[in-house]
Amino acid sequence: MVILVDLVLVIVFCVIGRLSHAEGIFSDLPGLVNTIWPFVVAALVAHVVLLARRVRAERMLPGLVVWAVTLVLGLGLRAVSGQGTALPFIIVATLTLALFLLGWRAVLALVRRLSRPARAAR
Repeated sequence: MVILVDLVLVIVFCVIGRLSHAEGIFSDLPGLVNTIWPFVVAALVAHVVLLARRVRAERMLPGLVVWAVTLVLGLGLRAVSGQGTALPFIIVATLTLALFLLGWRAVLALVRRLSRPARAAR
């Protein structure tokens, strides 16, 4: 389930990027796939590493690993495939992926923390 949340958010990041540059989504499926694949592959690699180490990927520290690997490997794959990696894109990708990949984990951690006393009181 965690991997699906991360993959959906990575895809949303890519779709938002294409929309912000007036590039096609459904009218240009090859272009969309070309934009998405580096970050999806990178996120999958991060999750495979966490699965191999039997780490709970929904936690914040593993989330930092997912974010870092998705960002760095995703940008690297974009670069070697001839796609842009201009500094403004790197900054936007860094911040947006952090918000998406760490944000839901932070909300989950907060919900868990707030629900702990309620469970103890039962």
